[in-house]
Amino acid sequence: MTSVERTMKALWSAWWQRWPRWVAWATMLWAVLYTGFGLACALSGTSLLYHGGDSGTSGLGWAVVAVGALGTLVSGAVVLFGLLPPLRVLLWVVCGLAGITAFSLLMDVITLMLGQGVDNWASAANKALAAVGAVLLAATARSDRMSAGTAARAPSAAPQRLQLAAWAGTLAFVPYAAMKLVWASGGTFAGITGEEMLAVSERNGASEIFLTLESWGLDPTALLAVLGVFLLWSLVRPWGQVFPRWTLLLRGRRVPRWLPLAPALLGAATLAPYGVVGVGYLALATAGLVTMRLGDFHSSGDALLVGWIGMGAFAVYGIALTIAVRSYWLRTRPACPMSVNTE
Repeated sequence: MTSVERTMKALWSAWWQRWPRWVAWATMLWAVLYTGFGLACALSGTSLLYHGGDSGTSGLGWAVVAVGALGTLVSGAVVLFGLLPPLRVLLWVVCGLAGITAFSLLMDVITLMLGQGVDNWASAANKALAAVGAVLLAATARSDRMSAGTAARAPSAAPQRLQLAAWAGTLAFVPYAAMKLVWASGGTFAGITGEEMLAVSERNGASEIFLTLESWGLDPTALLAVLGVFLLWSLVRPWGQVFPRWTLLLRGRRVPRWLPLAPALLGAATLAPYGVVGVGYLALATAGLVTMRLGDFHSSGDALLVGWIGMGAFAVYGIALTIAVRSYWLRTRPACPMSVNTE
């Protein structure tokens, strides 16, 4: 390690050790900005809910104001009086509210990655701000847990039973990826051809990158599923805690906990409830208790088949990712030097 690298590492470590001091201020700043954002949307009549059309309500703006105002009061009290037990509880309450508000942010991120515009920019901005706030609120609630007398644990694998959950999440995406690749290669599945599916993508405003990959027989959502599986396994295997050799200057160093946890938490918070609710709806539709929307399919049976494949994958993967996140969180917590695993 060169002298420059040692200096940068020392500066970063010194700044990071101070995070319990500045995180409450950062949270209070976020809360003030979030309150202002909600107030601006409420007064201007900007809708933060998307219903598939132009109509909407600005009522959610006032809910955002309430969450932001509560966050401002609580984080301000933490700055003034410290992290008292009642304040910690309130921080987690506001964190939960912000997390609920950020629901489906992952879907907006995916559409942007594929070059498509989001349905409602104000709604997407609200979700992004809420997600940032949830992270800051959680960090503030745990800021007194950080101490200089802690050390990193040795990289470890999740218990075998949790790795079985990772296998379940992986295998759940196999039918989904296969279905997508059949369409991308020009085949027919569930009564719809690859050409018809490509036309649907064009009609929905798919980007040139998306359409080009489809023309090559590569479905972008299937590629995202592969990345999701990689993320899942990085949470349950030791190699997910150390940078590999090909990262050059970073090789052999510990992966910051937030690096895999941030996308994993976002994915778990979105896909698990989305998939579980979707499976519940499909169960009702299969039983004939609700009407299944055809969408672009030719029959309700075809729509149900594709729905079960997609929602089943999201539900199983989302639950597996939630389990893996909890395991990674517990296994990578800083430990007292005397208790660090040296095996």
